[in-house]
Amino acid sequence: MGMKVWIDQDLCTGDGLCEEISPAVFTLLDDGLAYVKEGDKVYSDPGGPEGLAEIPEKELEGVIESAEECPGECIFIEVE
Repeated sequence: MGMKVWIDQDLCTGDGLCEEISPAVFTLLDDGLAYVKEGDKVYSDPGGPEGLAEIPEKELEGVIESAEECPGECIFIEVE
C-alpha cells in the first residue's frame, strides 16, 4: 500500500513547520510556500494533487505529524 502527499499552496501559510518536522519530504521555496519533494525533485507547480510525492516508509510518521500540526491545514495524504 503506497502513500503519497501533496500540498494545496492556496491554503499554505508558509509557516515552515512541515519542513522542520520532515525536511526529506517538504521544502519552502522563494515564494514562501511549502512544496513536497521526492529526493531532488520538487513538485513546484502549485494548484493541486498533480504533484503527488511518494512518502518514504521512514518519513511516514513525520509526514502525518506535519499534516496534523500544519496551521493552514494544507497537507493532504493519499492512500493508494
